[in-house]
Amino acid sequence: MNHLRFNLNGVWIEERGLSPTTTLLRYLRDRRHLTGTKEGCAEGDCGACSVAVAELGADGQPVWRSVNSCLVMLPMLQGKHVVTVEALKVGDAYHPAQVAMAKALGSQCGYCTPGIVMSLFEATYRKDLDAPWKLDDQLCGNLCRCTGYRPIRDAAEAVAGTCPRDSFSEALPTAKPESMAVQYEAAGQRFTTPGTFDELWAELDAHPDARFVVGGTDLSLEVTKKFAVIPKLVSLEGLRELKATTELDGAFRIGSGVTIAELEAFTAERLPSVHRMVRYFAARQIKHRGTVGGNLCTASPIGDLPPAFISLGATAVIRGRAGERRVPLEQFFTGYRKTALAPKEILAAIEVPRVPATARAISYKVSKRRELDISTVSAALYVDTDAAGVVTTARLAFGGMAATPMRAAGAEAALLGQPWTAETVARAAKAISADFTPMSDHRGSAAYRSLVAANLLRGFFDETRDVRQPALQPRHASTVQTAEEVRHG
Repeated sequence: MNHLRFNLNGVWIEERGLSPTTTLLRYLRDRRHLTGTKEGCAEGDCGACSVAVAELGADGQPVWRSVNSCLVMLPMLQGKHVVTVEALKVGDAYHPAQVAMAKALGSQCGYCTPGIVMSLFEATYRKDLDAPWKLDDQLCGNLCRCTGYRPIRDAAEAVAGTCPRDSFSEALPTAKPESMAVQYEAAGQRFTTPGTFDELWAELDAHPDARFVVGGTDLSLEVTKKFAVIPKLVSLEGLRELKATTELDGAFRIGSGVTIAELEAFTAERLPSVHRMVRYFAARQIKHRGTVGGNLCTASPIGDLPPAFISLGATAVIRGRAGERRVPLEQFFTGYRKTALAPKEILAAIEVPRVPATARAISYKVSKRRELDISTVSAALYVDTDAAGVVTTARLAFGGMAATPMRAAGAEAALLGQPWTAETVARAAKAISADFTPMSDHRGSAAYRSLVAANLLRGFFDETRDVRQPALQPRHASTVQTAEEVRHG
């Protein structure tokens, strides 16, 4: 099938001849003249380009999800339903999200307003916005420099979870995505979404030089920022097996295609350390598209997930035509932006051991902004002790300190076999300076990074005095909390 088929604002459309790396944003504005969707940053930071896409929820039923149209390539929409701001007014009736924004006086210049309204559109049909921080999270991917956020947040409070019986809620049962499988070629480029592993291996045999893509939140920047022409892409988004989360005996298996939003929900009670890092991974629109496998396989030294999973002793499950093989996740990263994947192999899943009640485990992210920013330093710390309080296991994983995510071997050695005390931690913190030779850049100097890494270990000791795996408190300023905050919230 050398055409793309998707539903736009209630109408099924077939497209041929368009470059497969055409973004949904450019398609809407240039091809369909739907200019309500704005371009601000073209990298998923501002939210002005937000639209809604019907995706499968945890119960297997379709739900509306806001995404950044600037990062979505047209073939990623194969078989899906898309709604833009132009479709929200039905007849003479405006959508409740539009009404709420107007009543709260949440719009002035109006440039950012359509994207904000689309985030409110999603919030209208979400049933899980049951805490103030979740409303903040719903909106953190939308910038506004006119009104400030109070009236916008007031509008969100007015519509969140109201789930009106309207044309959009009634359309959801029939908006279940169709098969994403497609082989599409145009403008000298090829985009393939296999529906089975056999189709994947055949595609890789025929086109071994193709690049993998799933959510596209990283790779799409090559198109929007560098104007790259990528000859061949193979999307793994059509392989449903990669989206599974499974509770094993003593571990959790998390598919590489699981989105960050899905990971956030899955880890909330099961893996608090990972959940804390995911809270500040990115904006809601990015979390709906970015995936576990994408974040790991990008192999960035400042990726959010690698330290969190390394500290928990996770294993990478690698799959090829011959079957699966397993590699400790800390050995998965072989160099700067390099992994242990061989040609024609994919990361299928990661397996994360359950954290025993005796262990202390927390992830930290230090960045210029609390939300929607890249880490300067990240740390994921895991320490277990015996009945006498002596350290039996220590895994201290850091990002932003080397060319790959790495463990602090010297600091771990200073902890092992020693009592878990402030004095022991102080010695281990000093050892961190010898474990890494971080670089200096515009996010922080080498000295700053070393000091922050040591202080995060000290903070870890303080925060876990009373609660070994503390969750983020409702009112907090960062991923770092004091023991007092943990005790009193």
